[in-house]
Amino acid sequence: MSDGTGIHILPYSLVVGQPELKLALELNYIAPRIGGVLISGQRGTAKSTVVRAFSLMTSGRLPVTLPINATDDRVLGGWELDALMRGEARPQPGLLDEAGSKGMLYIDEVNLLDDHIVNIILDVVSTGVLSVQREAIDTVRSVSFGLVGTMNPEEGGLRPQLLDRFGLMVAVPELDQEQRRAMVLTVLRFDTEAGTASPWLAEGLEADQALRDRLDRAKETVKDVRLEEDVAWLCADAATRLRAVGHRGELVTAWAARALAAFEGAEAVTPGHVRRVAPLSLQHRRPEAAHSGPVEWTEEESQLLDGLLG
Repeated sequence: MSDGTGIHILPYSLVVGQPELKLALELNYIAPRIGGVLISGQRGTAKSTVVRAFSLMTSGRLPVTLPINATDDRVLGGWELDALMRGEARPQPGLLDEAGSKGMLYIDEVNLLDDHIVNIILDVVSTGVLSVQREAIDTVRSVSFGLVGTMNPEEGGLRPQLLDRFGLMVAVPELDQEQRRAMVLTVLRFDTEAGTASPWLAEGLEADQALRDRLDRAKETVKDVRLEEDVAWLCADAATRLRAVGHRGELVTAWAARALAAFEGAEAVTPGHVRRVAPLSLQHRRPEAAHSGPVEWTEEESQLLDGLLG
């Protein structure tokens, strides 16, 4: 698959492994109110590959990428410097505007970005409103885009206040032995067949289109999926049992469970849907994560959810 610039990206459907990461991206696409996906993993675990392939599948283009040294002007927008030099006042849209038109903002190494910039971005994602009031610019407009951030935990974490603002979090594991073998064969084959009339790549693109259609149907119907009171209680109970800090966790759990139900074509959210998404919505909101501790999901926590949600 090409993004139109001649850069070839492996089709999303052919990426080996990483089911939890893929699920988180898909749920956030279906229900943008979830508020973004934070991906934590070691170097070389295909975080960027999956994100770019997903963006290309859903929007036909690569995501808008925020550089680590981004300034307020670059993020929010400002004035065109060349025009100012000529005495003209011409607004220059920022990266958030660009993300709104292209569908996704990607922040690589979000934990190394200035907290102030991260706060601005998360506020826009949560409210859907981009307000720019600075240097004689006074504009307010609606924007909507998927937010994805990646980080390497070896390079430090996010402040708890920022960690909580990401709707879902995925701790990306390394592939197992069989998956490693499949990954090597996939990459070698892609290197050989990219840019050619490859039946294998054509099959991957067809699978991508079918998945895109399914995701779009789910996005249209997600608000029609019922979430009964007893299931809403389960979302709250799961957050309570896991000692989730704050109350955003149970809300994101409910939104993500509804998105999963819509994706599966269900008319109502079940406890099984809640069980599937709870680790993604709650793992980074536990007290350990709130105090910069580990965010890995444990077997004990899995058993706790199994007992509550079946």
